Parts: sequence; structure tokens; C-alpha cells
Amino acid sequence: MSKTIIKVENLSKQYRLGEIGTGSLSHDINRAWHRAIGKEDPYLKIGEVNDRTVKSDSNVVWVLRDLNFEVKQGEVLGIIGKNGAGKSTLLKILSQITSPTQGSIKVKGRIAALLEVGTGFHPELTGRENVFLNGAILGMSKTEIKSKFDEIVEFSGVEKYVDTPVKRYSSGMMVRLGFAVAAHLEPEILIVDEVLAVGDLEFQKKCMGKMKDVSEQGRTVLFVSHNMNAMLQLCSKGILIANGQLMMEDNIDAVVNHYIGISKQGDFLNENYPSKGNKKAVYRDFYVSDENDNRIESVVMGSDLFLNVLIERKGDIKTWDVSFTIRNAMGEAICHIHNLHDNFVIPSEQHQVKLKIRLNKLLFVPNTYFVSVWTGCVGEAYHSIENCMHFDILHNPNSNRTIYPHNVKVFVPSKWELTYKA
Repeated sequence: MSKTIIKVENLSKQYRLGEIGTGSLSHDINRAWHRAIGKEDPYLKIGEVNDRTVKSDSNVVWVLRDLNFEVKQGEVLGIIGKNGAGKSTLLKILSQITSPTQGSIKVKGRIAALLEVGTGFHPELTGRENVFLNGAILGMSKTEIKSKFDEIVEFSGVEKYVDTPVKRYSSGMMVRLGFAVAAHLEPEILIVDEVLAVGDLEFQKKCMGKMKDVSEQGRTVLFVSHNMNAMLQLCSKGILIANGQLMMEDNIDAVVNHYIGISKQGDFLNENYPSKGNKKAVYRDFYVSDENDNRIESVVMGSDLFLNVLIERKGDIKTWDVSFTIRNAMGEAICHIHNLHDNFVIPSEQHQVKLKIRLNKLLFVPNTYFVSVWTGCVGEAYHSIENCMHFDILHNPNSNRTIYPHNVKVFVPSKWELTYKA
């Protein structure tokens, strides 16, 4: 039976907004005394859960609250949750970058963490010097690091720049070298955040393969990603965090399916739809419909589907463009739609415009799909909202397509003809 390598008990992390001190010297001394004798902070206020969708006048917030879970040796744990759920804070506590407010963590083994671009790198040192610095921090001898050096550099693909200060590296190069160092210096526990999204597709595949190798060698991996397909490929177990609290702990398939289910219900999508952009033009409404403008949530495979948006001009703009990105339930982008791709010009002089975009005979495989919208012009975003619409594609009982090959996302319409027969 595998031994427990990480044990988290009643873990909580509180942040105070604004002033950090108590406000008086006597209170600061009293707080230090209680800490020294192992008692709770007497000025620790009961804060609120980490829910950024609810306005609060409190100056404290519990980013994490009462987390309890264990990780066995050799497990690959996927940590799932929306932005702001507390995932990165949890990883920072496990990596001992910050300390918990309450509770404890017990870790057996050496940890290597890649949490942000350039984590653990000194910008003035070269790539070569940073490899040795990181190895020394992990407790490795110079001889051990030398034995791994060529493998690290080859994996990272930065051979040409290994003697250049890392402050001159691009974010992608920084991630490549950072992951190579973290994965090859043989830590017992490897912690990887969503930072891998910076890398290109080829490097992401290399990273996935390396993390699988690490787990097969009996070492433990903690992985945070919004790509559910990557989670399913790599992880054996998952935990779901919502508003700083542990919502679910189970095998990775169950956790991913639960996360997708509540995403559809809106539990993980802010109903006020937090957005980005300078708001020179804003979305006033958006929905999925049929041809008769009836709002719908599902269509059978091969049917037409309509995306509808109502946009209001708020500022001085000379032109505006609109685009949609459709992703499947695993977070993978399936297609991108842009008005200019279809040679459609939107009249920018109007105060409001309503657009209806027909998607002809959608041949997406049965799944749940989420739609993000963007409006702006070249180099400028007016309004951008992630995952504000969703729809289901259902199996068409009248279709000959009864088998969906693994990992296929969409079928392409085709026309067959026989040009030769003997």
C-alpha cells in the first residue's frame, strides 16, 4: 500500500485587505506572544469565504478554509476550480512560499514547484547558473546537477541561450527551462501550475510525457490546469475547490464530470459575467437560439444553431468587430468565428446593433460547448466575456454516425465520388 506523502489538515489561509498590523504596538506584542506559546492569534477575525462575486465590506477574506486531504506516493493529483478559487494559494502553501493561517501540512520529500513564469530564477544569472542555483536549493550536490545538466538543457530547447541572463528570455523560454529544471532534478514531489499554458503545443506534450514518467518512477505530481482533457490524460485523482473550500475529492473522471455539470448550471459561472475591455461598446444580451429566435440549450447533431448578441456603443469608435470562440467541456477550443472572416461589416455608427449568426449543420460530436464573445478592433478590446453561453449537441438518432472515434471533436462535411473502377 502506498504511503501518504502529503497530508493536509484543517488548512486555512486568511488575507487582510489593506492594513496588515493590528494598529497598536501592545496588540502586536500580544499577538507575537500568543504565537510564541503556540496559541491562536487573539486578533484573528472571522472573515468571509473567498467569493469574489459577492460584494463585502469586510477587510478580511478566507482564501482557503478547512481543507483536508491526503496524497499518496506516486499519485498524480489534479486540482480543479475556477479562477480565484484558491488553487494557486494552496500550491504556494504546499511549496512553503507562504504559511497557513490555521491548520497544518505534513510533507515527506523534496518539493520542486513551477508556479509562475521564472519561479526560482535570478534574472541577472544565466540559464546555466540558474540550473545550478535551483539544484542547490533542492539540496543536490554540484556533481549531481552536472550529471543532469545536459538532459535539462536538451529538454528545454534553450541550448543557444544557456549562457545568457534569463532576464532576456521570453516567457516561453523561461517556462521551458523552469519546467526542465523542476522535472529533472528528481524531486519526490513535483508541483506544476497552469503556467504550462505559456508553452507551445509541442512543449506541452513533452511536459505531459515527462510528468507521466515522473509518476511512473514513484514520485508524486500535483497539477493545476483549466484543460480538463489534460487532467483526464494525466491525473488519477482530483480535488475540486470552490470559494476556497474543498467541494469534492474522488477519482479524476468523477471530479471532472462534476465540475462540467455544475459549470453548465452556472454554479461556476458568475451570473454577472465579469468581463474585460475598455467598454467603448458593451454586450447587453447574448443567447443561443433556433431559427425562430427561441432560446435553446441543445440541438441534435447536424442541425443549425444561432448565436445572438445585442451590442451597445458607449464611446467614440470608428469600427468594431465581433468574434466568438467555442470550447468543449474539456476547455479545448473547437472553432473561432469572426465577422471579417465572412466579409461582414458591422455598422459602427449605430447606437445599438443586434447580430444573429447562423452556424450551419453543426457536426460537433455530442458534448457540452461553451461560447466566449469579444468585440473590439485591431489592437483594442471593447468588451470580452468568457463562457457566457453554452449549448449541448445531442446524438441524432437518424444519423449514420453511431461511432465517435476517441478524441475526435468535429466531423467535416465531405462529398464522395468514384473516379475509377476496374
